[in-house]
Amino acid sequence: MSLYCIGDLQGCNAPFQCLLEKINFSPSRDTLYLLGDLVNRGPDSLGVLRSLSALGDAAHCLLGNHDLHLLALWQGVHHPGRKDTVENVLRAPDCQALMDWLRHRAMALHRHGWLMVHAGVLPQWSAVQALALATEVEQVLRGPDLKGFLSAMYGNAPTQWHDRLEGADRLRVIVNALTRLRFCTQEGVMEFTSSEGASGAPHGYMPWFEVPGRATQGTPMAFGHWSTLAADARTTTGLRHNVLPLDTGCVWGGCLTAARLGLVAGEFELIQVKCEQAQKPA
Repeated sequence: MSLYCIGDLQGCNAPFQCLLEKINFSPSRDTLYLLGDLVNRGPDSLGVLRSLSALGDAAHCLLGNHDLHLLALWQGVHHPGRKDTVENVLRAPDCQALMDWLRHRAMALHRHGWLMVHAGVLPQWSAVQALALATEVEQVLRGPDLKGFLSAMYGNAPTQWHDRLEGADRLRVIVNALTRLRFCTQEGVMEFTSSEGASGAPHGYMPWFEVPGRATQGTPMAFGHWSTLAADARTTTGLRHNVLPLDTGCVWGGCLTAARLGLVAGEFELIQVKCEQAQKPA
């Protein structure tokens, strides 16, 4: 039995199938953990969703910002962007079933000693608190007020977590941290305009995983979302901070990366396939 974490697919189904072939994946024996952004920007989001949903309990998928965006488009509470490539999903005869499957995916997981999120966690959140807050969002996504939640989901404020937050503000901060976070201050104030590598932090900010005293620093973490951190997955930078960034820019012509998790938490082996795409980073 092998366990794999896989970075952002973003609609790149052909490379995903190549990766499964390369690792000799068997759904009866192995388990996949997909770190979010399953769809959008790439050419075959529909194929990705059909492939993953067909794997049942052999594939555990997190929700990323692009996946939540697709749910918002499906519910008619947001307009498609010019770079979106999910129209084939919304027009598919099995769209309803796929969206019902998608809305039941997780916002965070803790498996085999690893905390898995799409983007990051705020420095004051422990692993236990991050999972509890993720559950709050999951319950709303699976409940009767899905449309209301998605309508209020967009926005950058509040930029900082407080335990006293309630309602839409509370859920928005949780979603933004788990699916959009790259840089924050030591106090956990989030910044959403920069997408540079770790060395390109705006003045006063730092990568979320470099915040001194981060409550999750003792927990190995795997995440996606930040393709400009690709090199850190293979250098001491990620290891020094006990994190494993796995978005290696497949949709932008990079690689699709899987990490085979070791028996000891924090141990892994990387497997990659090349993914040639016409898209360029925004």
